[in-house]
Parts: sequence; structure tokens; C-alpha cells
Amino acid sequence: MLALIESSLAAGRRRLQDLLDEAEALGHIEPCLLTDRTLSCFANLNSPDDLLTLEQGQCDEAIVLHRFRSGSGFREETDRVASEEPLEIRVNGTSVAVTMRTPGHDEELATGFLFTENLIAGAEEIVEIVRCSEVDPEGVGNTLDVRLTTTPDLAHLTRHVFTSSSCGVCGKATIASVFQHFPPVSGAPVPAAGWLLALPAKLREAQETFARTGGLHASALFDEEGNMLLLREDVGRHNALDKVIGHALRNGLSLHEVILLVSGRISFELMQKALAARIPVVAGISAPSALAVKLARESGQVLVGFLREKGFNLYAGDAPASSR
Repeated sequence: MLALIESSLAAGRRRLQDLLDEAEALGHIEPCLLTDRTLSCFANLNSPDDLLTLEQGQCDEAIVLHRFRSGSGFREETDRVASEEPLEIRVNGTSVAVTMRTPGHDEELATGFLFTENLIAGAEEIVEIVRCSEVDPEGVGNTLDVRLTTTPDLAHLTRHVFTSSSCGVCGKATIASVFQHFPPVSGAPVPAAGWLLALPAKLREAQETFARTGGLHASALFDEEGNMLLLREDVGRHNALDKVIGHALRNGLSLHEVILLVSGRISFELMQKALAARIPVVAGISAPSALAVKLARESGQVLVGFLREKGFNLYAGDAPASSR
């Protein structure tokens, strides 16, 4: 094994994954080292350039959408949306949180999280932060193991294994648990552009507390004719949506043919909540994340962003052929 390491280094091959693959082929190590979740952090020691690329992350990505403007109809364009991916944070090998974040500066995020959760008193308690490589290719680069000089009391976490980029995804302990599978919706048509454009004004008129404070998010349900059925406000956008869904459940209101309008941006979590409630059409005053777009396209939901009085972007759903 030592000879293999020396020859690899002499040839300029510094990736531990390549070394492990060669060592396994020669029978020097057991295959479990490459597949055992508890050992996966050792399976992909990247070069400095690889690590820099991972740490910087991809903050946005290009997608194709249909942009609608009054007077000109739909037009296919390419635009950029913010990236959103799960990050699992482990402490000494134990998973403590999954957070939805924009990739980049993950070590800073993990350090700040542990400090504000009172799990560390300062950066000097961190021995190293290891970026783990998961068996699932989509997990690569999305798991950090923070090695500490001590073993903290994880029972003192003030927020127990949770969140999204605006809170969210609470109680999830692994990245796999973020991607809950709900049956797709079927036959969700894109609403008529005319009444879609009228919704932002209706939302503003109904936001009584926001009008007084300027500090609340809103979620509202509309029927197929553009009539508002329900509106709820909250300091958390996911709370506002939960209130709307909760009201519907408690009052027997079917959500299979409604449109959901949210007052801000649309995250993966909001799209997942809407899918769980079988809401076929989701619109937002601001932009969706890349992961929200991906979920909408895979689930069959219609997703509208940047909804204004004069236009909107259609991120998921088929634009009317006559308007393209």
C-alpha cells in the first residue's frame, strides 16, 4: 500500500478517491470503505482547486422560461435563478441539521450555526471541517462534518435539526429526507394571463396588517375566476402558507383547483408544501429558486414568478401555443 501511495504522489495524482479505487482493485482495502456512510468523509479528498470550487459554490444557474408581457404575449427566454441546495451539518460524525442554502462559504455557515446554537464558544474549538462525499451523487459537496476538540451536548440545540433559507424543512436529519416524494399533480393548466395580472393588486388590498407594518409575508388562495378565497399573513412565509393549508384542512376546502399566490420569493420548501396540499398552480411576486423550478417541473405544477400588473415569468407549465 505504501508503494502505491508513493507512486501516485510521484505521478502527481493527489485525489484520495483515485487512490482508493486503485487500492480496492488491487485488493489492498475493503470495498465498504467506499460505501459505508460513516466512512464516506474519507472517500474524496480533493485537490486545492477542487476544494476552492466546492467552497465557492454555484450561486445561480441558467434556465429556459416563457416570459409574458401585456401586448406581446409569451416569449421563450433564458434567465438566471438563484441556486438552492440542502446542506447537512454534522458534528463529530453526528448529523445535527439540514439547511436549505445558496451554495458557497459553507464552512462559514457551519461555523456560525454552531456558534449561535451555543455548541462552540469560538472557532478555536474546531479541529477541522471535512466536506463529505456521499454515495448518492447529488449529495456530493452538500455534507460537512465539523470535527471539534470536545463533544458538545446536542440536546441543547435551540432549533432541532431543521431549516430552510428562510427557516423551513424542520425536523429533518439527513439530506435524503429533504426530498420527500409526493404524487405529481396532473393536468394543471396555465391560468389565463388576464386574471393572473390582476392578482397582485388584490393581494395588496387584502394585506391589512402589512399595510400597517410593512413587515409580513402573505399567502392567498384564488379560485379559477380570480376570486380570493383566503389570505393569511405571518412574519415567516412558510408559516403563512401553513396557515392557509391548515384552514383548508379544518374547513374541508379542496385545493385541487386553486391558485396559490405568495407575496415574496418561492423556495423549494414552499413548492413542496403546495404539492403536499395538491395545489396545482403557484405564483409569486418575486423569483423562485432553481430547486423550486426543478420540483415544479417534475411534479407537474404550474410555477409563475415575478407576477406584476404588466407581466410575469412562467417557469413551469406549458405556455399557450397561440401566445408563444
